[in-house]
Amino acid sequence: MIVVTGATGNVGQPLVKALADSGAAVTAVSRKAAQVPAGVRHHQADLAEPDSLPLDGAEALFLLTSAEFLASGDLTGVLRAAGAAGVRRTVLLSSQGVGTFRHPAVHEEAVRQGSPEWTILRASGFQSNAFQWAESVRARREVAAPFGDVALPNIDPADIAAVAAAVLREPGHDGRTYTLTGPAPISPRQQAEAIGAAIGEPVRFIEQSREEARAAMLHFMPEPVAEATLDILGRPTPAERQVSPDVERVLGRGPRPFSGWAARFAPAFR
Repeated sequence: MIVVTGATGNVGQPLVKALADSGAAVTAVSRKAAQVPAGVRHHQADLAEPDSLPLDGAEALFLLTSAEFLASGDLTGVLRAAGAAGVRRTVLLSSQGVGTFRHPAVHEEAVRQGSPEWTILRASGFQSNAFQWAESVRARREVAAPFGDVALPNIDPADIAAVAAAVLREPGHDGRTYTLTGPAPISPRQQAEAIGAAIGEPVRFIEQSREEARAAMLHFMPEPVAEATLDILGRPTPAERQVSPDVERVLGRGPRPFSGWAARFAPAFR
């Protein structure tokens, strides 16, 4: 059995489906009630309460933490509970910002020390972060974001899920850290253009100041995470701009572009 935490999110949902479609036994874990594919067991639990996790009989564990947990949580108890239950393999969804020293490495270190077999997936920014613009695009055909012409290789969460499914089921990934990016850097202004192309109407881009963007971010993420994210968005390092080969290395195909994501989710913006 494979236990997937964060099972209702942009990565967790396609991961649960991919694993179920492959014939794996899956337990989907989330803090709230959720609908899951046929044959998948759902369990309400919280990483902050390790004893609530359904780990008995599990062979592998996928760890996806919230922004709040990233800022202040501790995976030690989760990994101790997993070890006691006999879980051998742990896959952690981490951040590219750990590798570039923007985000703390504490969760990665906990997994390396606390799991017999581990793999770490360091993801760049999610293409699905564009959902934050859905309401303004529907209402006014506009996108507001900071650093309009700074391009980063954001990744489709479905590609993260595909890599995670492969790593959870296949041998050969133990002890590896993969950096997962999209196929090419794309700026917020270019993303607005791609959304406009997907819905068949032009979308106006409005550039925010850093402070305006920070104020919006603080509604859904802790201040240290917001500040680190803004640093990446506004002053990315060469490593953060670079396209990684790791998606293709694991899947045998390249990552999907933002235009494809926008086309799939165009109804959310119409």
